[in-house]
Amino acid sequence: MLDEDEIGKRLLGMEPGEFHFPQLYGEDWNRLYIGDKVKIGREFLNAVRAGAFPGVEDTGRKKNGGRIYRKN
Repeated sequence: MLDEDEIGKRLLGMEPGEFHFPQLYGEDWNRLYIGDKVKIGREFLNAVRAGAFPGVEDTGRKKNGGRIYRKN
């Protein structure tokens, strides 16, 4: 399950620019099962599209196996 409060705190510490969600999620990302990665990644995408994280947008592009987001 996506912890929007924790993700919001991590976003505050990020510099503006493009990123992949696993970079934001942190090192625990690699400890998750693939199904959990898919579920949490989809929850983040939906939250971004719903405006839950002001200043963050889905670029609509993928690169290196993942969706690219941008923090303005």
